Amino acid sequence: MGKLRDLQGLGPKSEAMLVNAGIDSVMLLKKLGAIRAFIKVKKQGDINPSLNLLYAMVGALEGKHWLEIAKKQKAELIIQLEGYEELEALFESEGEPLNIAD
Repeated sequence: MGKLRDLQGLGPKSEAMLVNAGIDSVMLLKKLGAIRAFIKVKKQGDINPSLNLLYAMVGALEGKHWLEIAKKQKAELIIQLEGYEELEALFESEGEPLNIAD
């Protein structure tokens, strides 16, 4: 498969954010999934991505427009994101970082 920006809904700006976070291929994005990829981008610190990036990644992986994802899956995705962040905080409080790259 081609470049990240070739996926529906991901353009050069989204691709740059993903590459900056170490996600440089469609295969890696698929492996990580949208939630973990979003968290990796967010952890870069120099960029505070909006939830639109999350919706765009989900749409790209599912072959749907990001607005459709935002309308139909918004609450579910936010709950998943918050749950993952809480899990990560729990691991870190116990001295064991949760490796989102696995």
